[in-house]
Amino acid sequence: MTFSLPQLAKFRNLVLFPSAVALIFSASIAFAETVSTEEWQISADKVTRYDNPQSIVAEGNIVLKKIRKLPPNPVKKEEVSDWAELLGESPSTPIITADEVQADVTPVLKTEVTIKADWIAYDMVLGNIKARGNIVIEGDEDTLYAEKADINLTGETGSFSNAKIIRKDKDLHFEGEEIQKTGLNSYHIENGWVITCKLKDGETPPWSLSSSDTTINPNGYAVMKHAKFNVKGVPIFYTPYMVVPIKSTRQTGFLFPEISNSSNNGFGLNLPFFINISDSTDMTLFPEYYSNRGIMPGVEFRYVQSAGNKGSIMGSYLDDQLTDPSETDYYADTGFTHTNSDRYWVRGKADHGFNNGVETRVDLDLVSDRDYLTEFNSGVTGFDKSNDRFLDTYGRGFQNKTNDQRENTLKFLKSWTGMSLEANFLGINDVRQEQSTEQIVVVDEVTGEETLIDPAVNPDALWKLPSIDFTGSQPLGDTTFLLDWDADYVNYWREEGLGGHRFDIAPRLSSAIPMGQFLESRAELGIRDTYYIVTTNGDSEWENDDTQNRLLFDFFTEIESTLVRDFTSSSNSSEGVTHEVRPYISYAYLPDVDQEDLPHFDSVDFVDQRNGITYGIDNFFDLFGGTDDREYGYFKIQQTYDFRSINENDEDFSDVNVKLGWKPLQAMDLVYKTDISVYGDGFTTHRLEGTYSNSRDDFFSIDYSFNDSADIDQINGLIRAHLFANWLAEVGVEHSLSQDETIEGNFSLLYQALCWSLEFETKYTPTDTTYMLMFNLANIGVPIGVTM
Repeated sequence: MTFSLPQLAKFRNLVLFPSAVALIFSASIAFAETVSTEEWQISADKVTRYDNPQSIVAEGNIVLKKIRKLPPNPVKKEEVSDWAELLGESPSTPIITADEVQADVTPVLKTEVTIKADWIAYDMVLGNIKARGNIVIEGDEDTLYAEKADINLTGETGSFSNAKIIRKDKDLHFEGEEIQKTGLNSYHIENGWVITCKLKDGETPPWSLSSSDTTINPNGYAVMKHAKFNVKGVPIFYTPYMVVPIKSTRQTGFLFPEISNSSNNGFGLNLPFFINISDSTDMTLFPEYYSNRGIMPGVEFRYVQSAGNKGSIMGSYLDDQLTDPSETDYYADTGFTHTNSDRYWVRGKADHGFNNGVETRVDLDLVSDRDYLTEFNSGVTGFDKSNDRFLDTYGRGFQNKTNDQRENTLKFLKSWTGMSLEANFLGINDVRQEQSTEQIVVVDEVTGEETLIDPAVNPDALWKLPSIDFTGSQPLGDTTFLLDWDADYVNYWREEGLGGHRFDIAPRLSSAIPMGQFLESRAELGIRDTYYIVTTNGDSEWENDDTQNRLLFDFFTEIESTLVRDFTSSSNSSEGVTHEVRPYISYAYLPDVDQEDLPHFDSVDFVDQRNGITYGIDNFFDLFGGTDDREYGYFKIQQTYDFRSINENDEDFSDVNVKLGWKPLQAMDLVYKTDISVYGDGFTTHRLEGTYSNSRDDFFSIDYSFNDSADIDQINGLIRAHLFANWLAEVGVEHSLSQDETIEGNFSLLYQALCWSLEFETKYTPTDTTYMLMFNLANIGVPIGVTM
């Protein structure tokens, strides 16, 4: 069995110290108890020279230092431009002549390697060095400890007995009974072991990799025979043969395996294989196997040119043996409805910037069926890990795994001062079980009222090929007027149903209105023109004219005032609370426009009329003085009166909207939102959000939502806390109170030691329960995952 672990690539140059020794002794040696030359220094209690053969023996407190003289830093000479000469200006610093530079520069010496020992013998004819007793070789990257060393400077070979190497990078600790340098970059190690964290003298390593015989090849791989993985010195895993990359660069090889077991998938095994293509590109193969489903191969390709130019694409495919009409228990227990056996998920993202300031974004999300992402949501290739990985790398993840219209986009963005131009190509991967006519929900911006629009028969998903949006905001000269605009063009396409071209132009003029020093006021006037060219696809029909146009205007104005007062205690007037009150009233008007003959692609195609006033009071509380200056809380309340009558019962007043925020501690936030009916229906919505975190990485969050009209009653919670010593626990729950069902539950228990960690995790969903055990080693790639 052969394993090659790219995560151990940090073991590069573990035993390069003999080369440093060769550099030290390449110069001729002076013979004295303390000797200094241009390149190196030697000090010892006793130094003896022998003529036959020509050799040197040093004894007692020997210290050898390789000294290198660094070139002086050039002194920057400030150049005087032609304009400075014409204006008679002088440089900020005097111009230094070459003679002054030569006289002022002091040589800088650097110690590259230091060797200490009790006894050293140097054969000047054969170029051999023998060192004995308390040998210490200190370099820029490594420190070597050994009892005995024999070095041949000519062939750059040597051997070290009972040697120990500690790398500064990644805290690598390596030991061997016998380490032999057999060539320029080749070594042989007998009975050695390694750990990637710091150890105290005499301390037993919490874990280690050991072998009876290790050969390090010039290509940067270590071949280990009879390799063992040890915990507290006790071997728990054995393999007769192992290949380990030891370069600091990424190396091709196997990653840690992932073993799983579940009621749906059966026994599973994933043994990723990493392929290092170049310094900026790599590929990982994921040969997954599930006993109940079959083989599910996967692949991921990545490239990075710079921080703003990078891309990743990942795909998985499964010929699902569990997708069969005879698997009645599978469908009955899970509620899944897919019937296809060819199942896949292709996802990817890319960012790229051009020299002309154009930025591009690519998002790819193609899935075979609506159940795939729900079933395969764990493991290194599952939805959760994939989403987190892309979110961390690109700042954007994927749509919710239950969304059955997956968006695939290509975006171009160009920005100027106060303006931006965006082009977007949108394709929909439609995996709805039954494609049917969908109603469009339009929300009134003033009252919050929802209106359902029943479109024409459009069963297929709607694509945008392309949409172009040009927005901007510019002041008009030296006036108080500001011109905003939003102009967009969309070409809608679907395989079956209505499509067409839509041009929407909406300029807006706004200005502040002077009303004295105690009042703030502004007004906005906007015009909107929307033009359509309707097309039909497939067997669909359109009864109205192919060209339609909608012209409307809207008006908005607002008046507010700000009152501020500081409240302090009688004992300390420098500390207290600032209370800021902002009462306001606004009016919005948009006339009723006939829109029945328009096609309805999205919410832009139906704009509800407005004619109402909104009034409210915002209260803000801030702490000042002392050591805790911060926002303390807020209380906001508002309501709308609509002159149109909001519903059939002539209820002109909207619900009273209340928002309450409280920050009792610097690390704690509480927010409560509710809507209260003034016509006897009580509280119609609730929303409670709370978070807490501290420097120990303890975290708490709660989210409760209630909406009577939408039949939503759900609570979500997450708690992460340090229990004691190195133990960390986390509990997360998503529970629907309206359906009396736990949507998802998670529990994990983590033990974090200095050099390793052990985590137990269980995850519950209505269709499956998963148990996972993860073992992490310090500074070694991805963890070993065991799922049951």
